[in-house]
Amino acid sequence: MPPLSAITVFIVLWWLVFFAVLPWGIRRDDAPQTGNDPGAPAKPNLLRKAMVTTAIAAVLFCGVYVVIAGGLLPNLRDVFERPV
Repeated sequence: MPPLSAITVFIVLWWLVFFAVLPWGIRRDDAPQTGNDPGAPAKPNLLRKAMVTTAIAAVLFCGVYVVIAGGLLPNLRDVFERPV
């Protein structure tokens, strides 16, 4: 897998996992200050969620890399160049 493709796949996986991890451990603020959204979390823990996201995305990327580099998925050029 070319480096630019690998970086792109990792970034896409990272964002997908990040959006899945965001709701983990959300607790609403019982007494929000004036002007704050009442549905906003009291402690969003974004740094922890970013670290967890990076770890999960790295594991998923390793799996995707093994599948692609191992030839478990056919190359689209080979699929379309085969005679019917």
